[in-house]
Amino acid sequence: QSQLVESGGGLVQPGGSLRLSCAASGFTLDYYTIGWFRQAPGKEREGVSCISRISSSTNYADSVKGRFTISRDNAKNTVYLQMNSLKPEDTAVYYCAARANYYCSTYSYEYGYWGQGTQVTVSS
Repeated sequence: QSQLVESGGGLVQPGGSLRLSCAASGFTLDYYTIGWFRQAPGKEREGVSCISRISSSTNYADSVKGRFTISRDNAKNTVYLQMNSLKPEDTAVYYCAARANYYCSTYSYEYGYWGQGTQVTVSS
């Protein structure tokens, strides 16, 4: 059975860091473009970052540029999201998603595989 599993969420103080992991089982992540999305209470799901299947090019939402870094480790079949300088407004459930396409997309409906999400809470 193909699935994605996120981990690494938790409670962190403003200015702190977390690294989220997205591990795949049942399929090989390097054949997929991977996106990270987040959803805060009462808000729509939004794209945070993406790493493409081809050339591993990356993109980021303006709100996280310079603070978040996405990367992939094909040997471990895992994609990471390093989050630094965290702010209270980063609080959300974070999801990774996979699409069998060469390029990134910010539209969640274009991703066919989703993880269950991991909670990130930034609070003092």
